[in-house]
Amino acid sequence: MNEVPRIEVIGITGIPEITGGESLGSLISNAAHTQDTPLESSDVLVVTQKIISKAEHRLIDLNRIEPSPLAVNFAAETHKDARLVELVLRESRAVIRMESERGIIISETRQGFVCANAGIDASNVPGEDVVCLLPEDSDRSARKIRDEIASVTGGVDVAVVVSDTFGRAWRDGHANIAIGVAGMNPVKDYRGTYDVNGMELKVTTIAAADELAAAAELAMAKAIQVPVALIRGYDYEPMQDATIAPLIRERSKDMFR
Repeated sequence: MNEVPRIEVIGITGIPEITGGESLGSLISNAAHTQDTPLESSDVLVVTQKIISKAEHRLIDLNRIEPSPLAVNFAAETHKDARLVELVLRESRAVIRMESERGIIISETRQGFVCANAGIDASNVPGEDVVCLLPEDSDRSARKIRDEIASVTGGVDVAVVVSDTFGRAWRDGHANIAIGVAGMNPVKDYRGTYDVNGMELKVTTIAAADELAAAAELAMAKAIQVPVALIRGYDYEPMQDATIAPLIRERSKDMFR
């Protein structure tokens, strides 16, 4: 009898409020052990961008931002905060759409992600005028967490996915996607393999890291303050030099720009 495929998604509770400078790998490892789900090699950890940004001091007080004339003009047309508009512009490599009628700014972030408001978020952060920026390098953040876990556990080898909530082209609703990765190939490539009918697959690649991020969100909803999920049983391809780059579509192939 064939083994029944099974994947577990376990929210990791007990992680304290992050204020900056913490070793997230140590906190995650301790919290997993305390709730009797200690980390094991080949586990995947999905860690929300928000706690990484907090640990890396990526919270910004808007009162420190001096808006440019462009930001002031757009804010006046849209009733947005000019300081926030200015920060979006600063965190963007390119502005894809800036529509005053609906107050929309879609931009390519300095990290290469195309999203609303350069990924800047005001939820679950302390202070009325404080917002959270994306990590400067989410792959580096994932590698650091992975290395810390290996250090404090005596060599437990996990993969790490950094997740964030994005909108999606052609679809309503938001979903968690991967914006950083360490220890695993973020893409599962079926090209050159055959389906059950013997047909060779020529174009099928699966955004594995995105699927893991989306699955993890079901166990760590924003309102219940569970910022990390453990995924156990997923057969990923280990990759020591992994980056999120393979999941970022080349501009020449981007039908929206």
